[in-house]
Amino acid sequence: MRELNAYIDHTLLKAEATEADVRRLCEEARQYGFYAVCVSSGRVALCREALEGSGVKIAATVGFPLGSAATGAKAAEAALAVAAGAAEIDMVMDIGAMKEGCGRRLRQDIEAVVAAAAPAIVKVILETCLLTEEEVVRACLLAKEAGAAFVKTSTGFSTGGATARHVRLMRETVGESMGVKASGGIRTRAAALEMIEAGADRIGASASVAIVTGE
Repeated sequence: MRELNAYIDHTLLKAEATEADVRRLCEEARQYGFYAVCVSSGRVALCREALEGSGVKIAATVGFPLGSAATGAKAAEAALAVAAGAAEIDMVMDIGAMKEGCGRRLRQDIEAVVAAAAPAIVKVILETCLLTEEEVVRACLLAKEAGAAFVKTSTGFSTGGATARHVRLMRETVGESMGVKASGGIRTRAAALEMIEAGADRIGASASVAIVTGE
């Protein structure tokens, strides 16, 4: 297994986050060697400047946190984020389309973001706390068909976060050809290791420093 810090997307998505907060996030990512920072799309340029020469990647959220923005708006947000320096896009899928069984609409939504984000990779946030297990499986398969690189459990802004049960189900569904990111409510080393054991290859967390230091 890789060192734990190499699994972590150090995350700051609070509405009240200031420039100073984002710079602190980037400094912590440098210090602890986290894989990436995950920020709102409007913060990408700031992170690019703060992380220059560090090797830490930048992930930007798209359609966050509801997933119900127009497909064109999501695609445009993704393109702008990549132009500003994002190497990864964490998009929220159209959760309502999934609940309605509109697989074609959902797949087209993801495909549009994947195309707009290239060459950056796309992670699709399922918001598993709002889905049945059958819907989680179907969403994973649609994300795979649409060309996404990862499926991700949660935004951290809904009624629940990552669970080992959902991570295991997602891994079983997508196999080894896609990544699985566990995010939402992961605040301790033990919780992070549980997600990795269940099949996660990336951890999204705001408590990243505490996770790797045990403090």
